[in-house]
Amino acid sequence: MIAPYVIPDAVFDALAAGEGGREAIVLLRRARRSRNLLLLRHVLDGPCGAAAQAGADLLSQVEGVAPETVKALLDGPSFGAWAAHAAADCPSHGDGICTAGDLAALAAVVAIRAGVVAEVAVPVRAGTLRLPGLGTVTGIRDARQQAVLATGVGTGAGCRDLPEPPATVDAGFCAGSAGVRSAPGAVDVRVPGDVHRLPRDLTREGHRWQPVAVLRAEHGGLTLCLPLETADPRLPALDTLRAGPVAWQGLLQSAWKLLVDSHRARAEELAEGLNGMVPLPAPARGVASATSRHAFGTVLASWPASPERLALTLLHEFQHSKLSALTDLVPLYEPGGPACLYAPWRPDPRPPGGLLQGIYAHLGDLAFWRARSGTRHEPEQADVTWRLARTRAQGERGLAEAFTHVRLTPLGIRFLERAAAAMGTVDGGDSGYDSDIGGGTDARTTRAVLRVEAGSEAVWRLRWAQVDEKETQRLAELWLTGRAAQQPPQDDVRAADGSVTGPGPEFGRWAARQRGAGRAGSAQEAAAAVVARPDRPERWAELAAAAAEEGQPGAGVLRHRTELVRNLLLHLVEARPDQPPPAEARRAEARSARPSPPAGEDRPPDPLALAAWLAVVHPRPPQPRTSPQNTGVSMSQNARSPLENTSATG
Repeated sequence: MIAPYVIPDAVFDALAAGEGGREAIVLLRRARRSRNLLLLRHVLDGPCGAAAQAGADLLSQVEGVAPETVKALLDGPSFGAWAAHAAADCPSHGDGICTAGDLAALAAVVAIRAGVVAEVAVPVRAGTLRLPGLGTVTGIRDARQQAVLATGVGTGAGCRDLPEPPATVDAGFCAGSAGVRSAPGAVDVRVPGDVHRLPRDLTREGHRWQPVAVLRAEHGGLTLCLPLETADPRLPALDTLRAGPVAWQGLLQSAWKLLVDSHRARAEELAEGLNGMVPLPAPARGVASATSRHAFGTVLASWPASPERLALTLLHEFQHSKLSALTDLVPLYEPGGPACLYAPWRPDPRPPGGLLQGIYAHLGDLAFWRARSGTRHEPEQADVTWRLARTRAQGERGLAEAFTHVRLTPLGIRFLERAAAAMGTVDGGDSGYDSDIGGGTDARTTRAVLRVEAGSEAVWRLRWAQVDEKETQRLAELWLTGRAAQQPPQDDVRAADGSVTGPGPEFGRWAARQRGAGRAGSAQEAAAAVVARPDRPERWAELAAAAAEEGQPGAGVLRHRTELVRNLLLHLVEARPDQPPPAEARRAEARSARPSPPAGEDRPPDPLALAAWLAVVHPRPPQPRTSPQNTGVSMSQNARSPLENTSATG
């Protein structure tokens, strides 16, 4: 009987705190290998099984003589990405183009590395044969789908010691088919009318051959080995012309030295778990980076500006890999609840899983900036202090959102409570301005960060949150008749459609001004500016920030239900009478929780007063947890682990 994976309590809690160590990474990698094998079985038993069978047979053959080489493939990014794609419904299966057939290319790579003589049909697309992790053959003429046959013998490519190639090769051609044939120590690619021999040293460029470069960084007894992947059809790689392997190698060495010297425990995790780098196109600003949940240990990143930025990117993205592998084994939340949640580091609404991923990545970022704090001189230190404070503020807000809106399992609660403890979260007030966002930050920076975060959320809500017009009209009638507010309409956030950009240059300029300002402007002045131009999101950002800093009674509503206050304001402006309200309405207004304008004065409603009026019945805004609480999950190391039997078997 195959036993389930068991995550010891101590390992689970260490992972929840953002770390885990080498033991945790080894466990997650082995579990992902099991998952990949289960997916392979699923593919072979499914409608695309015939297309994958030749590749599976070759993998089985190689495993008999070089099992570690096959394990390296199963643990690597290309196999996981292929398995997840092929296990899904194949839209091209009926057209004869099947993703499952790409397994043959992966098997060919393993055969080449292990020095096993074999032949297998490998797909060619647009005249290109891609061998993930090894290289790309271009200019293949007259090749049809599944038209290339590959035969490989051993090569010394990569960082690991590989078996020596066999002394002799006896690999014949299949009559009438295209293929690849090898002489001892070489590889031939063959299609009808063309045979192309690859270089004897597959780490070097050759005619129509572009190898996958392998980056290697060493420092302090730790080695990081990363193929610069450009040959996997499922990973969005591009040509490395702007920043080639030599440039990446130099930058990685400097980044690795920084990580080993300042974050050795994290560096040990990276040395154990990272297995690839995919270069991405550079965005207009900053650095683009990503992680495929199916490609454990692979980082996708554009050319970073500095070794520090690359180091942070590796830490951040590997956090995503760790959590993706963990959630294969342990469910942290259940279906249901809001589908679109606020993640302060993103311009778009996020699903529960995306929110948890962001929180976990921020734990890595926070550890990075904490270690960097105090190691710089001005003005670099000011930048580190700002990033430290903002990372923690965003992490706290993400935790509050998850605790409030995600349907966490008991283990999910335990996981986030450990994350909150690692982040150092403390309970803040309604405005968030009592939140302690971390050592190493001065009061001025703290206020500026909290202003930016309050404004960011207000602008986000104006963009994504929807308001029921009938409910807004109901509230407007209550206000106009001087009655107390009733339960506000339910929160409703719409999903993003397609790619999403940031909130715009006006807000960007507003946020930049906050960083240099000692305090917010007057909340009353901000309210007047909003009344004059309620269509300007940056004015609502200023109002939410100023109200929070002054501790206004409606500050939480202005930040967490900005769209409701704006819609109510617009309704009331449209409904403003030409004459002052009747005496009966003024008397009712005097008894309500809102101020009354002087008789005979026709002025627009005050957004601060509207927010304070709504705050009486508005639910308390999301708050961070303070410390781990008893979830009913045993912490005893002598008891049976509560995580047993929660995973796929392996």
